[in-house]
Amino acid sequence: MKFLFLIFPFFVGFASSTIDARNAPRWSFNLKNTTSGIVALESIVVSPTLALFFDRTSDDPLQINNHSAWGALWDLQTSTVRPIEVVTNSFCASGALLSNGSMASVGGTDSLFPGNPAGEPNGNNAIRIFEPCASPSGEGCTLFEDLNTLHLLEPRWYPSSIRIFDGSLLIIGGSHVPVAFYNIDPANTFEFFPAKESTPRPSEFLRRSLPANLFPRAFALPDGRVFMVANNQSIIYDTEKNTETILPDVPNNVRVTNPIDGSAILLPLSPPDYIPEVLVCGGTSTDTIDPTLLSSQTPASSQCSRITLTEEGISKGWEVEQMFEGRIMPELVHVPNGQILITNGGRSGFASVGAPGSIPDPVGNSNADHPALTPSLYTPSLPLGQRISNKDMPTTNIARMYHSSVTLTPQGNFLVAGSNPNGNTTVGVKFPSEFRVETLDPPFMSVERPRILGMPKKLRFGTKITVPVTIPRSLQVTDVKVALMDLGFSSHAFHSSARLVFMDATISHNRTSLTFTTPPTGRVYPPGPATIFLTVGEVTSEGAWVIMGSGAAPPTIE
Repeated sequence: MKFLFLIFPFFVGFASSTIDARNAPRWSFNLKNTTSGIVALESIVVSPTLALFFDRTSDDPLQINNHSAWGALWDLQTSTVRPIEVVTNSFCASGALLSNGSMASVGGTDSLFPGNPAGEPNGNNAIRIFEPCASPSGEGCTLFEDLNTLHLLEPRWYPSSIRIFDGSLLIIGGSHVPVAFYNIDPANTFEFFPAKESTPRPSEFLRRSLPANLFPRAFALPDGRVFMVANNQSIIYDTEKNTETILPDVPNNVRVTNPIDGSAILLPLSPPDYIPEVLVCGGTSTDTIDPTLLSSQTPASSQCSRITLTEEGISKGWEVEQMFEGRIMPELVHVPNGQILITNGGRSGFASVGAPGSIPDPVGNSNADHPALTPSLYTPSLPLGQRISNKDMPTTNIARMYHSSVTLTPQGNFLVAGSNPNGNTTVGVKFPSEFRVETLDPPFMSVERPRILGMPKKLRFGTKITVPVTIPRSLQVTDVKVALMDLGFSSHAFHSSARLVFMDATISHNRTSLTFTTPPTGRVYPPGPATIFLTVGEVTSEGAWVIMGSGAAPPTIE
């Protein structure tokens, strides 16, 4: 079946003659009563009820074992926070979920904050494992680290990592040491976790995209290869052949990786062909990245560029359209109906923290200014130039600048936290360390929703599955979408491993069962955790948490 994306506004179907359009449900920001306790500069959903936050070692207020915590579990049901012990400094790490359901956090930096416990601080070699935990509240859940037996092949600060077709991680780039602005001591290599070789693989692409190549944006494609963009350059990398195919540059000299952060996302994949398309938004058009020649007031780019990764699409190159504002450090996040949320960031300046060697005119300690406070929605199926809208979208009063994060939750809303363009926990500046947590709630959160009443814990590839559901009588079942999603790892304006694969689906005539067909292989959806959402018309269910594939440890071919 073909999937019909919604034409904005998102919730127009409820503005009927029986409902006053002025009172119809709308998108809304909702501030939580509990603070995050640590600056949530990285976030990842690790269970149906828990999100894991990471900060760097600092003097955050949340305490554990007589020192400030820099890891925390956020309870998505109760909006409460629980500290978790992190040994190494997870500052500017990356991460993803593995095929067996564990989360791996990789990289970081090599120093601890004064006053925090002494010990091995070598975060830039670290691999931290959060195994699946049965406790809905996170009680008793722990993070495992052992640098003697579990570590990267090469030190990495500001790397990227994605789950690939065999359920393992491809770890990309980074810096050997913390740097003030751009990459002066690069890790221009790839490696895997679990390791596939004894030495990292050199990358000409990473060398060529210097010096603005930190946190490369990368996506596993449905043929098993990997698309990457860094600076203004892009490639397709074949992990099995270890080859790089050069693609067209991002148009108009727009650069999109740290310290000139735009964001990027793999657009939803649909059967039967699963044709991959990538969207890149924001960043800055500049001929130099010499920080002495840049400013916190340099306008960010409003450009969104989109490319279809087929032979014909690559030959055609990038399509270009414009957001309503320039954005530096935006984040692009999937909505279960197939739209893309564009949120967070500033309208001028650059990423990183104002410091010696950085730009000369920080605002407080921020290299960026003029926060972008109103999200937009991008609808992939609409014509070029009509895809982006902020009609009826809410405006927050909390700036989400450098070191902020956002993630879709299994409940169907978006958890928004963090922001700290400072060298430590700092208040009394224009952009302070931010501990307030919000949700961005779609309109369907306030109406009766479809419900998935049961789901197998594991699903095989290429299989037809029938599960029980309930569908509100107010909803017509002529427009049904079932989304298989990796909710991703949010860090530095990028959602590593975020993925949405639509599945062919039907609802029974009596509206009590849903039948869908899973993707054919682990190349279309890498084996591992997934959240399944059912959308009927404009209303989306809560997600069902599953494992795609056998749940075996990586590498595994499903």
